[in-house]
Amino acid sequence: IAAFIGGLFVFLCDQGALLRIETQLGQRKNVTDHIKVQFDDCIAHSGAVAGLDRGDNPVGVAISDLRRSVATPSEVIRRVKFTLDAARLMAIVADRQVCGLILGLPLNMDGSTGPRVQSTQAFARNLARLTDLPIAFWDERLSTVAAERALLEADASRKRRKEVIDAVAAGYILQGALDRMAWQGKSS
Repeated sequence: IAAFIGGLFVFLCDQGALLRIETQLGQRKNVTDHIKVQFDDCIAHSGAVAGLDRGDNPVGVAISDLRRSVATPSEVIRRVKFTLDAARLMAIVADRQVCGLILGLPLNMDGSTGPRVQSTQAFARNLARLTDLPIAFWDERLSTVAAERALLEADASRKRRKEVIDAVAAGYILQGALDRMAWQGKSS
């Protein structure tokens, strides 16, 4: 289990860890004051990491390079049923040899939690039952706005933006986490 300073970055190294973190989230405003283990302690020292943006319907997926320096939007999984969605995600994870997952946590702008956070935590809890990979939550506030701006600057059509927005947002989420992990590695 871990969290990082300067944003919500909670790591799950086993299935029981998620429940302990959710209990602490419900009781404490700032989890980072109480849990200080690094994501790197839970995952292999090299290998790709996947970032996930769980939108209202689709799940955007981004994958890092093996050195964990660049996040690249990969694909959008159109949600149908959890078992089918998870099977597709696990296929991507196996194909790309992913060693950890970072899931965007949709906090409210004031930092509080709401129904979308609870839904995301339930998704992570169900996903943790299917894999031994560590799962991290990353504060995703404004990631979709940043992705939308980037796509507008790239002159993407409205149709194209709708198709890829969640994967691009997942890329922003993952890149933020990768940058933070790199910064922590240099400062320790």
